[in-house]
Amino acid sequence: QVQLVESGGGSVQPGGSLRLSCTASGFAFSNYAMSWYRQAPGKERELVGSIGSIRTPATNYADSVKGRFTISRDSAKNTVYLQMNSLKPEDTAVYYCSAIVTTRRYWGQGTQVTVSS
Repeated sequence: QVQLVESGGGSVQPGGSLRLSCTASGFAFSNYAMSWYRQAPGKERELVGSIGSIRTPATNYADSVKGRFTISRDSAKNTVYLQMNSLKPEDTAVYYCSAIVTTRRYWGQGTQVTVSS
């Protein structure tokens, strides 16, 4: 079955960096777009950005993270990454990776990112 497992969250000071990883299994990873979402306390889940399949690996980002966050993928490791630089307190949230596989959206369990001084 499809599984998405995130890792790499933690606590960091404003201006710091973190790299999140999401390892996928149960589907042909290279053929599917992957997305990162986040959900802050009391707020709706929002799209952070996404990356296309290996054939069309274009990325797109929310305006709030553009220029600070970078999504990449490694098909040999079935892993998608979210590199987060210049972190701000408002980036504090649970971060989820997601994929739509055969019309169903799948989610990882999430990883907490806390940005605080």
